[in-house]
Amino acid sequence: MTDSVDSPLPPTVARSLGDRSYDKRKNAALEIEALIKVFQENKQTEQITAVIQVLSRTFSTSTNANHRKGGLIGIAATAIGLMQNTKLHLDSLLPPVLHCFDDPESRVRYYACESLYNIAKVARTSILKYFNSIFDGLCSLFADVDVDVKNGANLLDRLIKDIVTESETFDVETFIPLLQKYIRRTNPYIRQLLVGWIVVLDSVPDINMIDWLPDFLDGLFNMLSDGNREIRQAADSALSEFLREIKSSSVVEFGPMVGILVNQCNSKERLNRLTAITWVAEFINLGGDSLLPFYSDVLGAISHCIGDTEVEIRQVAEKTNDALLGLVKESPKVFELSPLLATLMGELGSDYVPTKMASLRWINMLLEKVPAEMNKYIEKLLPSLLKTLADDADAVVLLVLQVLSRISLAVGEFSRVLNALLKLFSTDRRLLEIRGSLVIRKLCVLLNAKVVYIQTAAVLSSASNEFSLEFISTMVQTLNLILLTAQELQALRDILKRSFKPNSAAEDKEVFGALFKCWCHNPVSTFSLCLLGQAYDLAFSLIKKFSEVDISVGLLMQLDKLIQLIESPVYIHLRLQLLEVEMPQHSSLLKALYGLLMLLPQSTAFRTLNARLTTVCNLRDNLNAPSNDRKELKEARKALVGTAIDHQVLLAEFERVCQVHLQHRQQVISMMSLQDEKKKQSGGETSG
Repeated sequence: MTDSVDSPLPPTVARSLGDRSYDKRKNAALEIEALIKVFQENKQTEQITAVIQVLSRTFSTSTNANHRKGGLIGIAATAIGLMQNTKLHLDSLLPPVLHCFDDPESRVRYYACESLYNIAKVARTSILKYFNSIFDGLCSLFADVDVDVKNGANLLDRLIKDIVTESETFDVETFIPLLQKYIRRTNPYIRQLLVGWIVVLDSVPDINMIDWLPDFLDGLFNMLSDGNREIRQAADSALSEFLREIKSSSVVEFGPMVGILVNQCNSKERLNRLTAITWVAEFINLGGDSLLPFYSDVLGAISHCIGDTEVEIRQVAEKTNDALLGLVKESPKVFELSPLLATLMGELGSDYVPTKMASLRWINMLLEKVPAEMNKYIEKLLPSLLKTLADDADAVVLLVLQVLSRISLAVGEFSRVLNALLKLFSTDRRLLEIRGSLVIRKLCVLLNAKVVYIQTAAVLSSASNEFSLEFISTMVQTLNLILLTAQELQALRDILKRSFKPNSAAEDKEVFGALFKCWCHNPVSTFSLCLLGQAYDLAFSLIKKFSEVDISVGLLMQLDKLIQLIESPVYIHLRLQLLEVEMPQHSSLLKALYGLLMLLPQSTAFRTLNARLTTVCNLRDNLNAPSNDRKELKEARKALVGTAIDHQVLLAEFERVCQVHLQHRQQVISMMSLQDEKKKQSGGETSG
């Protein structure tokens, strides 16, 4: 076909162009270049078109590799011969060259790269019309296994970049979909090409790549975890430059990028997480209220990074969290609480203490900022908060209690919190043992100790409560021990100590009465409450009732503990009052303690109390009051009884509660007996 009389190429040129010798092909190309120049001078456009058709159809698509090489060299020579008129024939010149980028022969691919280089060198900005096709070809060449092809591709890439840089009409919008397509590739050479192009386009003054950043930001972040150090550094440098530009830009659309940053904050790669949380921090500073619709997602990302194993990431995340919390706190705009609280409740279940602490600080802030709105979510929020009370970290528990206290400040919410807390303790006795004291003491500090105790007593002693008698007794024992020993309850102890004094306020008496009604569920606690309130006549009356109480090992252990408490600073007033023979209730105090002594078995506690009472009795014998003094004591006691709380009412309540506990025990015993009987009958039938 090359020898046809219709071919515009001389036969010798056509033969040399397909020769295996490079020199012959090169000389043939020079002759084609000269021939094209002649055609152009003579304005023989048809002849030029015919030459291009022969080169593209006959040579470039030949099954002979040497012919394909010759065709590519010939096309390059044609472009050089055409010079500025090359742009008129690009539709014919480029397709065969781009087609050869995928040729199975590496040398053909190399010559295709060289050919396009020569075409671009003379066509310059005219080739930008075909930029996407050229870029497709570049990606193939950069991923090539042949070193020469890669080197040729690098040269071509630099030239195309120069052309784009000098152009004022480059269509970025058309290129972005192609960039999105390739930026998902993991081939390091393609990634290197892409980063280079992103940087170049960003450097062009007429192109604002910030507008298109959301389209390739995720891919750029993914390059931070590339195995090639140069690619990681290039991606990091590009991201730093984009962040700098965002900070200096007056208008930035943050929304489309937030989701990308949130995902990257959850990346497995350290550099990805660190860079992403750094961007989030800047977005919060720059975006302000424009990030309002994304608070929940951003907070989730920050919370994840707060629990990171890397110290640097944690530090940045904590500062970022503080910034976002401050932004939300000061923002006058209304935002939706539901997604934000869903994120916070999820993070409360985190394994990391800093994450839980951050979530609790957020909830506390929201309760302070929008209490009315937050009240709608208390029912959903409470279970998550209460579950966190079992955390091993004291700091977490204390912060939870602070949140619960803030919830309790709302009208009607304290009862809900208290009921939920008691239900939790009733179902999780281990939590009561481990955290019960801390929880109650902290609530007494954050709220009012008197209110906490009175409300708790009211719930426990309520006839309609949902708690077992055994739990109520245990809870009373816990509350009583805290009351007697915790420094935080000193004010409440002072109220109880003066509740039986003649000039005591009615309010103080009501406090004692409210606690007594509940304390009746635990006889030893009731007795110790009377001693604390200096109601010694009542204490003596109670101790006589102990004969009707089931004296179990548990009760004896409580008595043993009470003796230790009597020897502690909390009951120092009681020990000193044993010396006040002239005191109206001295006899009742002494008899109450002797009654306590009679309940104890021979033990260390028995010997401790006996030794103290023996000392007091010896002193009393030596300081025996005269008869006229005894008369004054009777009158003082009569006056005291006239102004104090009605003992008979309190004793009746104690007897009633004891009777309830007795009936309960009898029911339990009866049920156990029935179960044993059924087991025996079942065993007899089986053996029969």
